[in-house]
Amino acid sequence: MDPAKAQLFTVIIPMALAVGGLGIISYIVTTWMKIGNGYPLESSWGKPMLPQKNEEMLERVKLVSQENAQLRAELSSVKDRLANVERIVTDGAHTLSHDIEQLRSIRSN
Repeated sequence: MDPAKAQLFTVIIPMALAVGGLGIISYIVTTWMKIGNGYPLESSWGKPMLPQKNEEMLERVKLVSQENAQLRAELSSVKDRLANVERIVTDGAHTLSHDIEQLRSIRSN
């Protein structure tokens, strides 16, 4: 083997090992920092490796579900109100005054 090539390999191999070692060390440090700060560990596909099901998490899910149901009900009422406002705005003035008079006549009876 040519001495120049041998010298090149003596430079490249340690560099490759150093880069690989730094990659492994950075992965270990990153994982350690995630664990230390409470981030969930994920696989390469983004799924949690160890899903945690404790009382606090179940209570949070329950509260979020209740809040979600309340917000859906409120959104439904807002949609109904908006439909009424749209109907009033898009209806002609004649039909609106006719409806108002009809409601007054029902109320007076």
